[in-house]
Amino acid sequence: MTESQAKPQAAITSDAESERPAMPALAKGWRCKCPQCGEGKLLHSYLKVNSSCSSCGLDLTHARADDGPAYLTILIVGHIMAPLMHVVYFSWRPEPLVMFTVFTIGCVASSLYLLPRMKGIVIAYQWARRMHGFDKGNPAVKGQ
Repeated sequence: MTESQAKPQAAITSDAESERPAMPALAKGWRCKCPQCGEGKLLHSYLKVNSSCSSCGLDLTHARADDGPAYLTILIVGHIMAPLMHVVYFSWRPEPLVMFTVFTIGCVASSLYLLPRMKGIVIAYQWARRMHGFDKGNPAVKGQ
């Protein structure tokens, strides 16, 4: 094997070794905790991201969730509520106003519950995949 063939293999190996596990990070994001340590809070209000983790010092200013959490929330709530509405309507035939009221409250409540958790998941995924400044060479990240 020549030296030029060995270099790409070494680069692939080092990239694979330096990957951060996504599933534990996503679980921490679901709990709205820091994806690196799992202890510091990710959000300081309903949807505002902290500038850094209070526990490990991870710089969170690079997090760019944009419209991803809203899209995921709508996708999940819609895929749960639409079939449920169909089943409820054809099984019990409730009054339209009752059905409207119950499903409106259900959609709003589940959306409010899921939105910050989806934001945590999106930010944790970005951290796990080293996206948007969460890369290895970031001097603001302590402990790397």
